[in-house]
Amino acid sequence: MSGTATAKRESKNGRADATRQKLATVLGPGLIAGASDDDPSGIATYSQAGAQLGFSVSWTLLFSYPLMAAIQEISARIGRTTGKGIAANIRGHYSNWLLQVIVILLLVANTINIGADLGAMGDALALLVGGPHLLYVALFGALCAGLQIYIPYDRYAPVLRWLTLALVSYFGAALFVDVPWGEIARGFFMPTFSADAEFWATVVAVLGTTISPYVFFWQASQEVEETRRVAERKPLVKAPEQGPSALERIRLDTYFGMGLANLVALAIMITAAATLHVRGVTDIASSTQAAEALRPVAGPFAFAIFALGIVGTGLLAVPVLAGSAAYALAEARRWPQGLARKPKQAKAFYAAIALATLIGALINFSPINPIKALYWSAVINGVVAVPVLAMMMVMTANRKIMGDFVVRGPLWVVGWIATAVMAAAIVGMGITAFM
Repeated sequence: MSGTATAKRESKNGRADATRQKLATVLGPGLIAGASDDDPSGIATYSQAGAQLGFSVSWTLLFSYPLMAAIQEISARIGRTTGKGIAANIRGHYSNWLLQVIVILLLVANTINIGADLGAMGDALALLVGGPHLLYVALFGALCAGLQIYIPYDRYAPVLRWLTLALVSYFGAALFVDVPWGEIARGFFMPTFSADAEFWATVVAVLGTTISPYVFFWQASQEVEETRRVAERKPLVKAPEQGPSALERIRLDTYFGMGLANLVALAIMITAAATLHVRGVTDIASSTQAAEALRPVAGPFAFAIFALGIVGTGLLAVPVLAGSAAYALAEARRWPQGLARKPKQAKAFYAAIALATLIGALINFSPINPIKALYWSAVINGVVAVPVLAMMMVMTANRKIMGDFVVRGPLWVVGWIATAVMAAAIVGMGITAFM
């Protein structure tokens, strides 16, 4: 091979390596936060929405995208600017009793969600290979907690990024069904409404699934972790010259991560609508029930892809749920915290991760139905989300907290719209509960 050809090839390989390295540095907390939003419990919600209402409710994902992206960008900016997570900032600027109530409610909601996700993962693996699902629940719980506790953060963060590839399985499942693109386009771009209580209950459920408190806390805390991990980075209030590039990275990471999350949710909704809804299967209680219902309709391959996706997304979501609860608790109690610390350096923080995962797993061994308990988890999440969102919005407009990086303009407006929409969703949830 000539020297010129070799040089061209090396130059091309160098550019490819540089692109991969740039993507690895840009895509991080936002990508993982978005992917974790499509946890097995979320998959069940999107499956139920598609099965029950077909394509007519898919517009909710287009509507929620700018809201969830704005809130997650604001969460990330709080962590990157102050060098502290959301709970630590609330502790420093608001009433301590309010923070403690929020943290307790977040712990309860996350633990219930962990239980439901582990149960779905165990059921999915049992559907695929047979065997006792409760054994799989225990093994998955131990695996999720063990990886988070014993693998150093700089090696664990790439593992979480790779796990986001599990979301691709839902695009694969959608390829195996007959998709009426015209109906999908109408449902996605032309919102339709109904006075039916079940319709609004589904809309509230989708909004509550896409805008979740645990994801706020996780992304803010991961920005803090990344700031500590990279020696050159400092909180923006101490190094404002880093602001432009840091905020651009956060924006790209967050909008890509949330966009991927909503596209996956759309693929799940389309799969359920095109297979289950058209055949009159309208009652889906769990993600594994959705996978099982797909088998006779879309074939064994679509079923297998869907079920494998449940396991993969669960392996990502359970650590995020446990981690966000542990960050909030540790920040509220002033404990040493952070996945970059060794277990002996943050015993209480890692104990919180282990305990949340353990209790979540044990729910599956108790008389409590984790799927039914998810309703109360959704209620608690809604109760937590509204005051946290309001405090976040007030914090990000406070120059004493954010320095030169206060949130203004369209981002500030959309953040408050998201807060108002979540408040309305909680009121709607209360109304539909009594209809």
